[in-house]
Amino acid sequence: MSRKYFGTDGVRGKVGEFPINPSFAMKLGWAAGTVLASAGTKEVIIGKDTRISGYMIETAMQAGFSAAGINCALVGPMPTPAIAYLTSTFRADAGVVISASHNPYYDNGIKLFSNSGTKLNDAQELEIEHLLEQAINHGAMTCVDSAKLGKVRRIGDAAGRYIEFCKGTFDKNKSLTGLKIVVDSANGAAYHIAKEVYAELGAEVISINDSPDGLNINERCGATHLDSLQTAVMVYEADLGIALDGDADRVMFVDHNGHIIDGDEIIFILAQAFKISGELEGGVVGTLMSNLGLEIALKEMDIPFVRAKVGDRYVVEQLKETGWQLGGEGSGHILSLKHTTTGDGIVASLQVLDAIIESGKSLAEVKSGMTKLPQVLINVKLKADNADEIIASDAVQASVSAAETFMGERGRVLLRKSGTELLIRVMVESTCAEMTQTQAQTIADAVKLAG
Repeated sequence: MSRKYFGTDGVRGKVGEFPINPSFAMKLGWAAGTVLASAGTKEVIIGKDTRISGYMIETAMQAGFSAAGINCALVGPMPTPAIAYLTSTFRADAGVVISASHNPYYDNGIKLFSNSGTKLNDAQELEIEHLLEQAINHGAMTCVDSAKLGKVRRIGDAAGRYIEFCKGTFDKNKSLTGLKIVVDSANGAAYHIAKEVYAELGAEVISINDSPDGLNINERCGATHLDSLQTAVMVYEADLGIALDGDADRVMFVDHNGHIIDGDEIIFILAQAFKISGELEGGVVGTLMSNLGLEIALKEMDIPFVRAKVGDRYVVEQLKETGWQLGGEGSGHILSLKHTTTGDGIVASLQVLDAIIESGKSLAEVKSGMTKLPQVLINVKLKADNADEIIASDAVQASVSAAETFMGERGRVLLRKSGTELLIRVMVESTCAEMTQTQAQTIADAVKLAG
């Protein structure tokens, strides 16, 4: 069974076009509800980010779940990692997140997970896919008897509970008093949460991009657009800046000089701190995109490092396989399984702040032990969904081979297709910035011609 409609990472797309529309959302709610009900599920928690389509999709999914006899508990705009936590806290049987993460407002997505914060098992996913396909193509959607319809309730104190959870991951013997922090919530799901967490721990907080209107989520702000945060840090003479993305599972920093601290550097900071404190278990998991500078810095500290495929779920799988606890991506997905079961931007940021306080150094100083190698990433847009064919083409492979031969041990090349967009990502990394840019552009040009 091919995952045409729904799979491990849920479904994501442009709202108003298949598959993200009210009819699809209702049918997915019914299909998922039917499968979950057969396993004993009685209630699901539904959360969303701040994009305008979330209201429509939330209502449609409620109808589908209700038709399958599943109760729904609504928590409103809430970070993706908060849904994982709240699903367990409120003893719900499953969680639903309506979010397109760092994507623009006109996209949206739906993701389901168990009450342990993990993906549904393969058998459940296949059965949901089967029922969804029947509902879409054959009108097979049914409804339980009226007396068995699911009910809907709203949880009013969800935000407060999650704030307390985040604070609980920070050393209770420490405080953020004396730190001036600029917080950029990307006009997203953490707009009413992130600033409260840092302030309640004692920091002086300047909050920006915390006024969502349904359309401005991730718009020139947040973890994917750091210009406004850099400016604010310098204007307010802050100690550092913290940027989350639309659903707050990513985090990026800006130091007091306005320099960006990305996910690779965050992982280095945490690995270094955990190593010093004796809390590091095993090594660190990065991805194929992790900067070579991270690998070199970890090696100098005798910390093992392995690379997983790109995507936080692959990092989680590798962490579980190795029994390690720390990993992540340069994009800001940071996983510290000691503190949470999933990538959580706020929780990860608190661990960085803990490392700063413990060391008595600035953010710039604690990350100075790692030097990033020049890395260029070029996204090549495609006209059709044929990324695999293009990457495997003779012309593209020849350009990759030529670049690898030219750079030798001084660099590396990675080509991969995007999981959410019609893109091929061309990444080149080497010891020389000019060489890196030249080789990346040459390969990108070959990809364009092949497309």
